[in-house]
Amino acid sequence: MAYTRESVPDLTGLTTVITGANGGLGLETAKAFAANGAHVVMAVRDTQKADAAVAEILDETPDASLERVALDLASQASVRAAAEQVLAAHDRVDVLVNNAGLMAMPERETEDGFEMQVGVDHLGHWTLTALLLPALLAAPAARVVTVTSTAHHIGTPLDPEEPFRRGDRYDSWRVYGDAKLANYHFGLGLQERFAAAGVPAQSLIAHPGLSHSDLQTRTVREGGGGSAGPFFAWAAANTGMEPARGALPQIRAATDPAARGGEFYGPRWVNVGNAVRLPVVRPGREAAIRALWEVSERLTGVPLEVPPQA
Repeated sequence: MAYTRESVPDLTGLTTVITGANGGLGLETAKAFAANGAHVVMAVRDTQKADAAVAEILDETPDASLERVALDLASQASVRAAAEQVLAAHDRVDVLVNNAGLMAMPERETEDGFEMQVGVDHLGHWTLTALLLPALLAAPAARVVTVTSTAHHIGTPLDPEEPFRRGDRYDSWRVYGDAKLANYHFGLGLQERFAAAGVPAQSLIAHPGLSHSDLQTRTVREGGGGSAGPFFAWAAANTGMEPARGALPQIRAATDPAARGGEFYGPRWVNVGNAVRLPVVRPGREAAIRALWEVSERLTGVPLEVPPQA
């Protein structure tokens, strides 16, 4: 049976945090959570866009429990401030969806000197997850869902010596693949640490296939993606799934009672179709995860290790 919005169970009493909840897949995820009773913390960069998103959610669910937190994943200082705000307001976080991201952008740097795609898609979420870890572990059975992409297949593990492919080595699509492979390895590596520590929290990964969100059009607006940028924007608009359907893999990973840590959800037919559990494949995964942890801790200065359950 297909997993739909109607499949989402009652989430009353749960505190959820969604990055990029002001548009596209993040907004659809926020709608699904709010409609089923969850308190939704919308961690967003564009506050004006967030106002419109809040209005859209309330139009669908008038009694939705919503909270906005300013979050710019391109700034480690902003990530720290956002985490502090969430922790000050909530003793526990039941669901964290690491959803926000950029695709195939022109070469540029974050506030901290990281390549923008790796900095936003992975390193910003690394720090946010690490800092929210006490609240996640305080929940009875927290879930962390990290959103990757089919583009992880064209990525390579981050090189500890040069993780950003700077200068002549920069290729916007290859770097996007690297960032999404980092998301893939991060979600799996986090589950390994949860399991080793014996905690009830679980980490899962999901991808939306080809969805008609603002991701592709933003790439084109900002001059990214080369000649392939307009093609993928056209393909998403004409053959892709609507965001409400494209968000179902991450919604299922976050809410399906049968889902388990370490699982991977996406469309059945690669880029389209019902949200289903996919096989987890990638040779050399353990070495790549170890390298990712070393690089991420060194670059951010933020360790991410899960203490054993007392």
